[in-house]
Amino acid sequence: MDADRIHLRALEKSDLALVHRWNNNFSVMRYWFEEPYESFVELEELYNKHIHDQSERRFIIENSDNNIVGLVELLEIDYIHRNAEYTVLIDPNYQGRSYALQATEQVLGYAFNVLNLHKVYLLVDERNEKAIHVYKKAGFIPESVLIDEIFVEGAYRSVLRMYALSSSNCNSFSDQDSLKQEKIKAAEAES
Repeated sequence: MDADRIHLRALEKSDLALVHRWNNNFSVMRYWFEEPYESFVELEELYNKHIHDQSERRFIIENSDNNIVGLVELLEIDYIHRNAEYTVLIDPNYQGRSYALQATEQVLGYAFNVLNLHKVYLLVDERNEKAIHVYKKAGFIPESVLIDEIFVEGAYRSVLRMYALSSSNCNSFSDQDSLKQEKIKAAEAES
């Protein structure tokens, strides 16, 4: 069975109650490397502070029934070096339906084709095999391991840093990129 198609939309203030619920779910936040149990007032203040911040983009993920299934972010967008950090959160009730893969592919398309970024990177607990599989499928490549980088559940954990490049042959993020890749492969085959 094919997964529902998802679409992304900007995070709105009206979404904060759901984000607050995720922020207060320990099992969700341990994969985001952040302390859980943030107050709603803190979350609202962060939203107001960053609403016009050009170094961040946040999108709500909705499925074909317009149910909110998650959140994706591009953080620390650097317009000089043309890179950004990527994060994704899928509501536990909607995991395992390929929403993370679809959202990741859409955000990479946005990052490379709209924001004109060159590199998008992410950090993932090296034990989170499901997430690593999704990221690789979306075109991310392991770059390095950060030893004892995070403290979760009473222990230090190592983190895998992964990246995707706009010029990478590992994945195409738009029809135009697909055509470019086909032309490159054809030219390589002729030589």
